[in-house]
Amino acid sequence: MPIDFKMPVQFHGIFSTIGFFDVVDILIVAIILYKVYELLQDTRAITLVKGILVLLGVTMATSLLELHAISWLLQHVVTLLFVALPIVFQPELRRALEHLGQGKFLGASGLLNDAEAQSVVHELARAVKQLSKTKTGALLVIERDMGLNDISATGIQIDALITAEFLLNVFIPNTPLHDGAAIIRGKRLIAAGCLLPLTENRSLSTELGTRHRAAIGLSEQCDALIVVVSEETGTISVAENGHIMRHLDIETLKAVLQPAFAPPQRGIRDFVRNWRLKK
Repeated sequence: MPIDFKMPVQFHGIFSTIGFFDVVDILIVAIILYKVYELLQDTRAITLVKGILVLLGVTMATSLLELHAISWLLQHVVTLLFVALPIVFQPELRRALEHLGQGKFLGASGLLNDAEAQSVVHELARAVKQLSKTKTGALLVIERDMGLNDISATGIQIDALITAEFLLNVFIPNTPLHDGAAIIRGKRLIAAGCLLPLTENRSLSTELGTRHRAAIGLSEQCDALIVVVSEETGTISVAENGHIMRHLDIETLKAVLQPAFAPPQRGIRDFVRNWRLKK
């Protein structure tokens, strides 16, 4: 005997009013929210967002329970908080606006094709291996989707093809470029001796020196990948999204660097671009 399933009247009324453009509207909002979540993921801002949601939830609960004094106080706190949001989320807002301005908010394409990416990663790994062996301090900043012209402007402009030998010359001790960071864009080194912002995270280990704190500081503000070679121990580290991975070997370093130069295809635009590069 077939089951006669009847949709509740309320749901039937709601679904009967949804048209094609309503579905498109919902999908666009969902994509935007997902992209915002991607920007906030693995950053300190995601913790702040959770705190704001908890505060809003408590505010609603006190209002429903008619706790007038606490409700009044929390409502004013929430109002002040929304005024302060542009300051609290300044790095994330900057990142989102730069993605939007560069046309990369809905997706990013790789800077190089596979062959070029492998060549650059090989040269970087050779240079880092030698720097680590000789315990020569170094900072290598790999630009990704967000431009780093403001950072490169603090150093000396170079614009040269990347080779291991060239990078070793850049970081020769007691030279003008040794203490700063080298900025890499695609297969070219665009500047060296650049200054990076230091992190304000006070929970970091005391073992981390100025180079490591500068690498973490920049990674908190943009999507760059920063390679650090310790001058004291020769340890190889990589900073990304406010986090640092330490004690990497060369093979692990290559695996971390490869996606920064040739990300996997994410859509038709990337497929067409890679097809054109192979022609």
